[in-house]
Amino acid sequence: MQKAFQEAEDAFDKGEIPVGAVVVINNRIIARSHNLTELLNDVTAHAEMQAITAAANFLGGKYLKNCTLYVTLEPCQMCAGALYWSQITKIVCGASDEKRGFRAMGSQLHPKTEIIFGIMEQECSNLMTTFFKNKR
Repeated sequence: MQKAFQEAEDAFDKGEIPVGAVVVINNRIIARSHNLTELLNDVTAHAEMQAITAAANFLGGKYLKNCTLYVTLEPCQMCAGALYWSQITKIVCGASDEKRGFRAMGSQLHPKTEIIFGIMEQECSNLMTTFFKNKR
């Protein structure tokens, strides 16, 4: 999660909403990213979407079985859908997103995907809060 948090800090420094993600297989990071929606002018350029694509390219296939995604914020509905189709094995989340997270939106993950919440929750939440305070 520390590496995902570093990605979120990179996003923060670039004026992007500070969400970071890494994908791991066999204790090896195979993909890392942060939000790029402003840079790419693309609403789909969320950290998770970027990491899914990079991991799939690394693995040479569309399924992320035996992979773990570490992400600093609970995935949104769009990212949850992509994660569902990727059949990722495990997701580890930092902060919850009670307004726009996949749970609040009624989305679901693949039934075999394990999810863990609250890892580095305070740090992830504080970074997000600081970002939006600075924007207002």
